Amino acid sequence: MSSISNYLREIKDELLNKVSWPTWSELRESTWIVLVASLLFSLVIWGLDTALGFSTTQFYKLFK
Repeated sequence: MSSISNYLREIKDELLNKVSWPTWSELRESTWIVLVASLLFSLVIWGLDTALGFSTTQFYKLFK
């Protein structure tokens, strides 16, 4: 049982003293970067999906 309590104590010590938490401004900046990257990535996927869907439809129309 002492090993479990020691483990939990070490977790608490690491989270409070050893982890480098970001500042509020760093957190906001990182959030904007993630939002912009997610938007760009979704636009690329949407564009590829639209283009492949269109080309697949045109390909199948050749055999009707």
